[in-house]
Amino acid sequence: MEAEERGFSAPVWMTFKQAKDLGGCVRKGEKASLAIIAKTFKKTEEDENTGEEIEKNSPFMKGYSVFNVEQIDGLPDKYYELAKEPEISPEQRIEEIEQFFLNTGAEIKEGGNRAYYTITHDYIQMPPFIAFENAEAFYSTLAHETTHWTRHPSRLDRDLGRKKWGDEGYAMEELVAELGSAYIGADLGLVPDVREENAAYIANWLEVLKNDKRAIFTAAAHAQRSAELLHSYQENPQPRPAAKEELEEVAELEEHQTPQDEKPDFDKMQQLDIFEPM
Repeated sequence: MEAEERGFSAPVWMTFKQAKDLGGCVRKGEKASLAIIAKTFKKTEEDENTGEEIEKNSPFMKGYSVFNVEQIDGLPDKYYELAKEPEISPEQRIEEIEQFFLNTGAEIKEGGNRAYYTITHDYIQMPPFIAFENAEAFYSTLAHETTHWTRHPSRLDRDLGRKKWGDEGYAMEELVAELGSAYIGADLGLVPDVREENAAYIANWLEVLKNDKRAIFTAAAHAQRSAELLHSYQENPQPRPAAKEELEEVAELEEHQTPQDEKPDFDKMQQLDIFEPM
């Protein structure tokens, strides 16, 4: 996202020291960007009940000042290469699944390199479709973020006590979103793309919630409610963006041809076969 906003085409970033170690030099006057890295570290704690020492994975975040390679001179040529050719193309989008998410009414933006839902501004941000390994990976991630979207006060008003990154409320919400993604994926007929990082992701949040023996069941119940809500939106299908523009044009023409006391029948207009593929 930062590269896109600042006009960089290369997806490679590094710290001042990393650039120097590679023989490069940050150009004078260039401004750094902030990179936040989320990791976990192991620490030893004493079990309150047994007195034994146990290892625990604790999440943490660290910030780095980084520069895009386009701000650096003298690096080996390979660092100036643009992103590799995408493995998938927009033509591989699945129309039925696109329609499912469109029908929810969620505002979904594409661009940048992060997937997230912002409850403050109430929209979902997704990397471009072609940035994913395959269509299933894109839609699974979208289902995860759309599950987060259901927590908004105007929908399910799901508040699990989240106060900061990595706390129990955060961990529970992430479990809900991951399970919601699995439920929606199964309902939409997506081929599961189970990877080790998915299991590790869930295991990490379960570790945070280890004092709550029913955490997984609670999360599953919330995920089921989210899936049911998303399915409920399918009763009133929404026109695709391209069709919406055509409907507006038709409505404008009707206004000039119809008496003022008559209104265009938008319900019938939405049944017209004018939907275009994504």
